[in-house]
Amino acid sequence: MSDIVVDFRGIGKCYNSGERRGGRGLLSGSMFQAERDCKKAASQAVWALKNVSFQIRDGEVVGFIGPNGAGKSTLLKILARITKPTTGVGKVKGRVGSLLEVGSGFHPELTGRENIFLNGSILGMTRQEISRKFDEIVEFSGVGSILHRPVKQYSSGEYMRLGFAVASHLESEILILDEVLAVGDGAFKEQCQRKIHSLTKEGCTILFVSHRMDQISELCDKVIWLDKGSLIDFGDTRSVIGKYESTFAVGSSRR
Repeated sequence: MSDIVVDFRGIGKCYNSGERRGGRGLLSGSMFQAERDCKKAASQAVWALKNVSFQIRDGEVVGFIGPNGAGKSTLLKILARITKPTTGVGKVKGRVGSLLEVGSGFHPELTGRENIFLNGSILGMTRQEISRKFDEIVEFSGVGSILHRPVKQYSSGEYMRLGFAVASHLESEILILDEVLAVGDGAFKEQCQRKIHSLTKEGCTILFVSHRMDQISELCDKVIWLDKGSLIDFGDTRSVIGKYESTFAVGSSRR
């Protein structure tokens, strides 16, 4: 049986009213615990996640679904070690690469080339290791002609092309992709899907967010369904999507 690479137990995350939910910090280590007690400011607490528990095994492709505000992005930021949970204990094993939003992980003032090396170093790769992957990244991204420019000058499509190329080529054991197929033309989306299939054959664990159930069905072995910060279901892709679509179909018919 394959190893457990993600083990989350009772994970919760609350924010005080007005607190920023973003963050560009990186938390090191594979184990992290609750950072503070939200009871100190209970009247201002907004819970983005509540008592979420699940395990993911090496090599699985797991989809994350749910309406906007369900807690998906917050959960992924905890998985990516960008923020800590407020309650519970989480364990993530291995290098984690992530593409959580257009341009995430990029420094806007640095060039595309410089950002490739920056992202690799954040993952713990040496300059030599990154250099070996450099040409593959540039070829895949298709943005070689503008690699000398600061990425703040890139379009959203160019950002996503380079971001996905970097995230998918820098030897992560776990790769987090948030709406990566929502930007770009059809040819690039097909290119991304082929790369995702290739990575899974190599044993990479992929965590994939999309509002497109056809993409989730095609790519994912299992699905985590979140709503209002709670884990509603986790299991076989077809089963969870069936329940999810039935729930929203019933809700629509009652309106």
